Amino acid sequence: MNYDPQHLRLDGIYQQKGIDRYMQRVKIPAGALSTEQARKLAELADRHAGGRVHLTTRGSIEFHDLPAADLAPLNRGMASVGLTGRGACGGAVRGISCSTTFSEHYAACQALARRLHRHFAGNPWFEGLPKKFKIGVDGDSSSGRHLIQDVGLIYAGDKDGTPLWDLWCAGGLGRAPQTGFLLGNRISEQRLVPLIEAIIHVYRKHTPKGKRLKSLLNEIGEAEFRSRLRLQTAELPPPQVDNQLGQTLSKRSDATPAVTARIFAGELQSRELVELAALAEQYADGTLLLTADQDIAFFPATAASAALLEQQLDSSRFSDRQPACRVCPGNHECAMGLAPTRELAQRLLEQFGTELQGHSLALSGCPNSCSQPQLAELGILPVKLVKDDDGSRSPRYDLYLRNSDDLGQSIASGLDGPQLFQAVADLLAHGFQPFNQGDTP
Repeated sequence: MNYDPQHLRLDGIYQQKGIDRYMQRVKIPAGALSTEQARKLAELADRHAGGRVHLTTRGSIEFHDLPAADLAPLNRGMASVGLTGRGACGGAVRGISCSTTFSEHYAACQALARRLHRHFAGNPWFEGLPKKFKIGVDGDSSSGRHLIQDVGLIYAGDKDGTPLWDLWCAGGLGRAPQTGFLLGNRISEQRLVPLIEAIIHVYRKHTPKGKRLKSLLNEIGEAEFRSRLRLQTAELPPPQVDNQLGQTLSKRSDATPAVTARIFAGELQSRELVELAALAEQYADGTLLLTADQDIAFFPATAASAALLEQQLDSSRFSDRQPACRVCPGNHECAMGLAPTRELAQRLLEQFGTELQGHSLALSGCPNSCSQPQLAELGILPVKLVKDDDGSRSPRYDLYLRNSDDLGQSIASGLDGPQLFQAVADLLAHGFQPFNQGDTP
């Protein structure tokens, strides 16, 4: 069966390297997955995707290596537990990413992310955009993820019981990273939906196909962007009725910290997903939270449950004593991939795992930066392929260091494999401080 690739993307489907190989992305509202949904996705992975799933940096799940004949039955299975891939790729509002810093304001973030998901995600009024449009909600600015969203929201307190939000706009990574600008601060939550609608309408109306919102901002400037936005912003809708039932998925009455299961490269076998679902059912109110580090977190209801859950994870490959490591699929599966990201990440952890403990590492497979290397303390980005003496082609890498609230900066460029490992060793020897290429401690 022949499919139009552009039409497939709106349903969260990309064609992968090779013939009759597809990827299906599943949008997980606010990154929160029920045990029933997790078990169903594991069952579908066994049936259609070789028994594995991939966790993304935006709280989504992907199935890889799908034949075209399996796409329809896979989507029927997803729908049976209330999940869809609609709008997970292509020119649409993507799934709303939710704070995974798990600050004290996580409940407010989760409630807003789910509200925005209901309104924007999969809504045909917000499809057919020039390119993807990303919204993220965070409890504080420590992760820097608000800087790379088309709309990034940071909790900014409350007024008379209504949450307030700082709104950052027009950021993005890819081949031309750009930090967003602060469009407004301490905006009432009731104003957010019409304001984001207006931003999307301005984006749709004035941006060429294939371009992100950051391109429009660069073309017309912030002042003109604000002027067009004022003309587009609609009247506020009437306030929503509060049904007093609450909108969060976690009790957290005693503010028990989150417990994290570290997932290397976001790669999970279906049986492992079932095992983690069982732990969520036993210790965390039946909810698994997908993090921006491609891990799975839990909010245990009590401190005692948290201690028992940590014991279970410590004895498994999911111990959070491992360094946080974000890895995109790279040239294993992605047509854009320049580097074998998983093998490279594994070698780095084998050689430097002890020194990297407590730090974050991110490896991207190409300059599109899907694993967000500019937001990790240590980021690795392949930028090109070079022909070697033996006629083969191998990647060259840029090395990024982030030690501020801004995006990480390149501190070494054009490195081959051995040079990359030496540069990482030098950086660790310098205590994560910038160095000149060729320096030795």
